[in-house]
Amino acid sequence: MRRRLATAVLLLLLAGLQYRLWLADGGLLDNRRLEQSVQRQEDENAELQRRNSRLEAEVADLRQGGAAIEAHARTELGMIRKGETFYLVVEPSR
Repeated sequence: MRRRLATAVLLLLLAGLQYRLWLADGGLLDNRRLEQSVQRQEDENAELQRRNSRLEAEVADLRQGGAAIEAHARTELGMIRKGETFYLVVEPSR
């Protein structure tokens, strides 16, 4: 009888410890979920850092030279120089 009681107590203790190890706050599943969240955030931060670097390079280029400003004005704003003629080639509709 004592042996069965001791075995039952030990099994309950083992089950309780397994629960804490796997499912409780700070357990392995919670830890894995947090690691995945951190990895996603690091990936997003790296992408934003690359975007910021590109924007910083573009700002520096715009501050330094008139050629970059002119290229931006032509491509983004559709502007032309004084004395230039603008031609728009349109494909015929089918």
